[in-house]
Amino acid sequence: MLRIPCPFCGLRDHAEFDYEGDATVTYPPLDAPEDAWFEAVFLRENPRGRHREYWRHTQGCGAYLIVERDVTTHEIFGAELAHPGMASAMEGAA
Repeated sequence: MLRIPCPFCGLRDHAEFDYEGDATVTYPPLDAPEDAWFEAVFLRENPRGRHREYWRHTQGCGAYLIVERDVTTHEIFGAELAHPGMASAMEGAA
């Protein structure tokens, strides 16, 4: 079982979250040529080890997080808010 540290709700079971995708991919603009989208979606590296992923706390506070996880061992190293504005607002509130 994965335990994900939500900045609002604390350490929670992964069943409360939805995986939202790779946080390291930069997608092209919507009006980019089809081959640019094909490359961004299908022709990417799939490295072992630590990886940054988007997760959403759907069964909790609803926050979008960037979770750093080892994709081989599933060890979770931490999580941060994915939205820069929300992350900076939380820092100012602390």
